[in-house]
Amino acid sequence: MTLGECLEWCRSELEGADLSFGHGTDNAHDEAAWLVLSAMGLSPAQAPPDNATEVDVKQQQGIREMLDRRIRTRQPLAYLTGETWFCGMRFEVTPDVLVPRSPIAELIAGQFHPWIEADRIRHALDLGTGCGCIGLAMARQMPWIRLDATDISSAALAVAGRNRAMHGLQEAVELIQSNLFEQLGGRRYDLIVSNPPYVSRAEHAKLPAEYHAEPVSGLVSPGQGLGIVLEILRQAPGFMTARGVLVCEVGRSAAALERMMPKLPLTWLEFEHGGEGVFTIDRTSLLEQREAVEASLERMRNVV
Repeated sequence: MTLGECLEWCRSELEGADLSFGHGTDNAHDEAAWLVLSAMGLSPAQAPPDNATEVDVKQQQGIREMLDRRIRTRQPLAYLTGETWFCGMRFEVTPDVLVPRSPIAELIAGQFHPWIEADRIRHALDLGTGCGCIGLAMARQMPWIRLDATDISSAALAVAGRNRAMHGLQEAVELIQSNLFEQLGGRRYDLIVSNPPYVSRAEHAKLPAEYHAEPVSGLVSPGQGLGIVLEILRQAPGFMTARGVLVCEVGRSAAALERMMPKLPLTWLEFEHGGEGVFTIDRTSLLEQREAVEASLERMRNVV
């Protein structure tokens, strides 16, 4: 078989298998390319320029086996390959971490311009780092910053640690096990970036099987999906410098957050390459709305 024939066959099989795409690709064509190249031991950058390239029998067998596992297990392809790419960087992923897919990658690639003056950022925080993709990509794109990356999960931090070593960023990024800000003491940040859990339990139950392969703690939040987000809004000002900025992803929970906090002056960002539900807000605005945030949290706690 040629590479082109393998790609077309794989695409057809994926399309006919009632799979969900959304963990690095959003369609069967792109997923087929990723699967075939990975089974051949190639990265996207190493893709042969000619689809007439011959695929040998051993490589074909590897493609068939990976395709069978993808269809049979309904696991995200990243878990089967053990890796994915974020912001142009390779990352190890395991079922202990979410598969990177945040539109925040676009912000990092542009050094957060025009929303933040990148050259004034000295100390930044990746809150809920998972595999480390956001924090490590920030450290690579903005090498002058000092970066902390936290997660409540020791298993996730182990993956992040291996990714940090892979990219040689041990000196640039400190990994800290912490439930939100609990272990950060008196640290202050010019920029806090977070992609926290923001899915309600009811919504999570309706998600395709691929999402149920990911750690529930990385997706589901109490209070209709916004409990953890509100905690971040409440606590963040105490860990920000005077001109500090929070960048936070809430995905499809954006409308619910606006209904819950209509006076919170959130700036919703637009993305050239797709994505939604990411806002920025500064420390001053968070302090001004702290009572409203606390009131929303209290109402949430009282809901049975």
